Amino acid sequence: MIIRRIVHMDMDAFYASVEQRDNPALRGLPVAVGGSPEQRGVVAAASYEARRFGVRSAIPMSRAIRLCPALVIVPPDFSKYRTVSRQVFEIFRSVTPLVEGLSLDEAYLDVTDNAWGETLGMVVARRLKAAIREQTGLTASAGVAPNKFLAKIASGWQKPDGLTVIAPERVEPFLQGLPVDALWGVGPVTARKLRARGIDKLVDVRSANPALLEEAVGSLAGWLQQLAQGIDDRPVVSQHEPKSSGSENTFATDLVNLEDIRRHVAAMARDAAEWLLRRERYARTVTIKVRYDDFTTITRSHSDGPTRDEEAIVCRAVTLLDKTEAGQRPVRLLGVSVSNLCAAIEPVLVKEPKLPFGEP
Repeated sequence: MIIRRIVHMDMDAFYASVEQRDNPALRGLPVAVGGSPEQRGVVAAASYEARRFGVRSAIPMSRAIRLCPALVIVPPDFSKYRTVSRQVFEIFRSVTPLVEGLSLDEAYLDVTDNAWGETLGMVVARRLKAAIREQTGLTASAGVAPNKFLAKIASGWQKPDGLTVIAPERVEPFLQGLPVDALWGVGPVTARKLRARGIDKLVDVRSANPALLEEAVGSLAGWLQQLAQGIDDRPVVSQHEPKSSGSENTFATDLVNLEDIRRHVAAMARDAAEWLLRRERYARTVTIKVRYDDFTTITRSHSDGPTRDEEAIVCRAVTLLDKTEAGQRPVRLLGVSVSNLCAAIEPVLVKEPKLPFGEP
């Protein structure tokens, strides 16, 4: 049996680190990349100096400022981040074709066979970190393990600029020390449900009453029990087909006029249609998302024949608004997405009508 060598590479505070690299005046300061607190901005990334104050990605910028009054806010420049990301992924692919990107700053690599001919995953990870630093001036943390689940945990173990290796013989001792929320798919809410049922550590999942476990996590129960044994056979997939695409926008002031809301939904629907055209894909499902001023969030979807026609997608998205209270209740956020994708429209076979017997 071949023991795989999987590396999970994760750039350290990626957006914030790029900004600190490019602007020396920001180095050593608490930096958050994101939108303005006056316009309901959200933190996209926080430097490690900011994290010491509790500033994290995805929290409102207004809260980040309260946590760290000296916080320096930098608006995001995604074109710059994409350029750096391409540099990093070129380094990855020069070592192995088996690179599975999870985001601009994170990827799995299967280095069981690699261009450097290295037999130790640790050595490959160390060389990758050095190449990234040399070519981009940035640091990355790496986890090396026999599978994706363990490699991802390991990469976060010694951030920033860390390297953690979980050798096959160390898997069981490593698992014994992990909390239940180290499991893939177990967030804070699910972790609370599990702990309420006496399932506190990752290894407790192994002996948990199946009915209790299913009550807490539903169909995930079998998968979590596998992970709790350290088993994860998922391959590193180099080409991931997107399952959906879309955009959403949180508005600086609530939208109350239905025509304004329709215009925003139509614009996002056009963006989705343009994406389909670029990717040469068709979508069967259009979904809108509406968040009201009291943070109540609803979604409405419509599925039909596959299309990438702009006006058809706009029409379906705007029509879905009629199934919401938009225009009657103030709207804080809107989103439009397309999903249930396919690469081509299957031809409709039309049967020839049968002619009466005896006719040519």
